[in-house]
Amino acid sequence: MNEKLKERINALIKLGDALRSDTELETVIAKAASYNPWFTVEFCRAALGAVTDHMLTTEKLNQWLSQYEIGEDDPKKKTIGVIMAGNLPLVGFHDFLCVYISGYDIKVKLSGKDDILFPYVYEKLLQIDPSLKDRSAIIERLEGFDAVIATGSNNTNRYFEYYFRNYPKILRKNRNSVAILTGQESDEELYGLADDVFMYFGFGCRNVSKLYVPEGYDITRLFPYFEKYKWMHSHTKYMNNYDYNRTLLLMNRTEHLANEIIMLQENTAISSPVSILYYERFENVKSLSNNLSKNLTNIQCIVYSESLDIYTGFANFVKFGNTQRPELWDYADNVDILKFLFSLKSLN
Repeated sequence: MNEKLKERINALIKLGDALRSDTELETVIAKAASYNPWFTVEFCRAALGAVTDHMLTTEKLNQWLSQYEIGEDDPKKKTIGVIMAGNLPLVGFHDFLCVYISGYDIKVKLSGKDDILFPYVYEKLLQIDPSLKDRSAIIERLEGFDAVIATGSNNTNRYFEYYFRNYPKILRKNRNSVAILTGQESDEELYGLADDVFMYFGFGCRNVSKLYVPEGYDITRLFPYFEKYKWMHSHTKYMNNYDYNRTLLLMNRTEHLANEIIMLQENTAISSPVSILYYERFENVKSLSNNLSKNLTNIQCIVYSESLDIYTGFANFVKFGNTQRPELWDYADNVDILKFLFSLKSLN
């Protein structure tokens, strides 16, 4: 491991320590929550906790980087553009961390929905690693770069595909996660499923938007486990979505089940609207595997019990309650960012 890489690892470890003991952080969180009502104080804390606990520790960083043969920094100073999404607090931090650890220069284009927490964390890292100031910037318009990592909607992705057509790139568009239930899940697993569904109001690609359940499964048994998020009933923006979607279902006489915070609708689609959770019944594991195979490009994570005998080569399989606690090596869309970045060393 080269010395510069060791310095960057130590800087990230110090950043984690600084954030965990930061007495000003609650004020910044309150500001972010006030600016964007979808970023509640609780969810901002959860996002920061996921970063400090799963990305900024000695153990996690060493475990992650031990999977790679990392040589000296690229002598040809390349600049990587990172276009961040704004659907979740700090959702683009992992992309930034990957570029930082690789030693390349960084230009970050923030989403207007998440432009408070990341700049604060970035400034903290600048204090720890002043050399970063000369090789990074938060910019309004992305120019002067050699490769790009960009995340956006399906519509935005079409623009990205054209604009970045001549550059090495990682481009991401909409995905969602699914969960497989067998009826044998423990209470702990089903409470964990509630987190997978409701964390960040369901806006993340790692949020479960679709359930696969066996024939005869009583879907209403999930409602008591979802009660831990009944506070969402008092969240104006969420309930506006709930009321709108419930009205559509009622007007169209679409069969569904509902409590005061979510609707359960039988539907073959993967991506469901905010406040609706789709479910689909399966006859056997073989038919389920075939169904999943057809939808792989739309699936980010699959939540399931380890007791389920199913082929696990589809996507990122995670345990109940862990979709919003990704590890450093849990790459979005299963695209290894560090492998991509290190491959750029061979470019002129």
